[in-house]
Amino acid sequence: MMKRGEMLDATESLLKKAGFQVSERCIARSSCFDFATRKKEKLVFIKIYGNIGNVSPGDASELHSISTHLCASPLFVGDKTRHKPLEDDTVYSRYDICALNNKTLEDVLVNGTAPLIEAGPGGYYVKLDGEKIRKRRQKLGLSIGKLAEMMGISRRTLYGYEKGMAKASVSAAYKLEWVLGVPVVQSIDIFESCAEAEGLFATARRMIIKHLFLQKVLRKFAEIRFNVAQTRRAPFDFIAQCPEGKLNIIGGVPDSKERSIGRRTEEIISVSKVVNAQPIFITDDDGGIPNNNIPSICHKDFAKIQCQEELIAQL
Repeated sequence: MMKRGEMLDATESLLKKAGFQVSERCIARSSCFDFATRKKEKLVFIKIYGNIGNVSPGDASELHSISTHLCASPLFVGDKTRHKPLEDDTVYSRYDICALNNKTLEDVLVNGTAPLIEAGPGGYYVKLDGEKIRKRRQKLGLSIGKLAEMMGISRRTLYGYEKGMAKASVSAAYKLEWVLGVPVVQSIDIFESCAEAEGLFATARRMIIKHLFLQKVLRKFAEIRFNVAQTRRAPFDFIAQCPEGKLNIIGGVPDSKERSIGRRTEEIISVSKVVNAQPIFITDDDGGIPNNNIPSICHKDFAKIQCQEELIAQL
């Protein structure tokens, strides 16, 4: 079993080998992802775990939320689950986020081979192409009842396969392919993006935020018609988006006494380049954050902004 540091090195090397742009590792403070990575339109936030059984509901929820807001795919890469190693060519799930080992990731990125098997409660399963099963069954002149009899399963189970309502065990899928004479197992897309759900963004006035200064910042973004979301376990403190989708902002509200601000600044800039977002700092004093690569706006000036265009002009 590899140590977490070795897994981070291996995963980052693998992504770069496959032509992905990879951000700086997010280590300035606790983060629900280790790095952001992109290849063309494929954007992914990855978190490495030695044991994916240690994934917390909070981290998974935050990772899913950030990925949804930025139209990205969340992904866990691990070595084992509880006391068992993760199997090759197999996708696990933790709180509705795909998890897999480095070998499976390598097959996807380098060899172009998508995994087929999904680990679930009680065993391993595959997703079937229901339409293909139905068409092949009809072409062979078989009724649902006859094919179910040949398979040794119920009509209801076979009907569920054809309607995409049920997954099959690996052994059942192999038998079905043998009977029909064609492959019917669908591969798993581990990079399926999180779709933005209606109402997923919460405006600042609906959010309960302990950080009073951040609360003021998010309220102002909401006033000038930005969709906003707070992040608690990321290098940045919030995401703000124009409703029309013309601008994504990832920003921070740094504390002048923050020890790791230099490193956090580098991480925000690096992630912003990968996700195609504008980084920004909103500060509560006139000193700002000395970095030419990230705009810094004093809150007094930020409070005077009346519309999106005025903010964009300062970026």
